[in-house]
Formats: sequence, C-alpha cells, structure tokens
Amino acid sequence: MAQFKRDDFSTCDAPCPGRPKTVTTPQIIDQIHYLILEGCRISAKSIIEQLDISRERVGSIIHEDLAIRKLSAKWVPKCLNADQKRQRCVSSEQLLEFFRHDPNDFLSRLLTMNETWSWLYHYDPETKQQSIEWRHSGSHRPKKFRVQKSTGKFLASIF
Repeated sequence: MAQFKRDDFSTCDAPCPGRPKTVTTPQIIDQIHYLILEGCRISAKSIIEQLDISRERVGSIIHEDLAIRKLSAKWVPKCLNADQKRQRCVSSEQLLEFFRHDPNDFLSRLLTMNETWSWLYHYDPETKQQSIEWRHSGSHRPKKFRVQKSTGKFLASIF
C-alpha cells in the first residue's frame, strides 16, 4: 500500500537482502553429481564434508538442481528367468480358466488335505536404511534378490 501512495507502480522485484547463493555453481553441481554417481549410497553428510558447503545447499542442489532422491531397495525373494516367468503365467491362466469354468467347484479342486513336513528356511535381508540409494526422479526402485539360504530354518506342517 505504501508503494502505491508513493506512486511506485513497478512490477519488478526489489533486491532481496541476504547473502547471494555463491555455492550453487555448475562446477559444484557437477562435483556433487559425480560423487553420487560414483557411490550411490553416499550420505549427504559425506558430501558436505568433502566439499565443505552447508547442508542446506547440498540438499537444494541434490533435490532441486539434480532432481535426485533416496530410494530403498525392494526385496524380491527370487530372480526368475524368462522360462520361469512364462511358466508362472501359464499356470495362472490355467487357474483362472478353472475358476471361470466352475466357480463353485474351484476351491475343492485346489485344496488338498495331505500333511507334509519340510524344512523352511528364513532370510535375513538388509534393512531399509542399509539399502537406500540415490536415484534420479522417475527411476525405479532397486531390487535385491535373495540367492542363498540363511543358517536358520524351522519345521512347519502344511495342509
């Protein structure tokens, strides 16, 4: 209101007080991008220590200028090859066809009452915090496949 009373109808922004952003240069942005590409699990604290710039600037460069975010890995029990994936699709289609043919009789065809005893292994995947990686926006979450059994196992009765 005071500006209008002084006949100041300018639509340009006035200079803002405060220190200019001198750290956000193309060279610094490239250095941060290189550090992240070199080790996708590098922490922001490590970048801050290596480049000696503020936490706010590092965060701003990573999220705004580079459009990178942290993603944790999605745990997948098995890495299936193309044949295994195809076989699962065929089996699923057969089950769906059984259901379409006679929905009332569907469960009686699938369930069995045979008791089996077998050893079941359990897995100890890394924690979410351990699997966090820097990824560009729009990229998919990394996948972790569990390929070896852990030392622990238990006995289960399955009907």
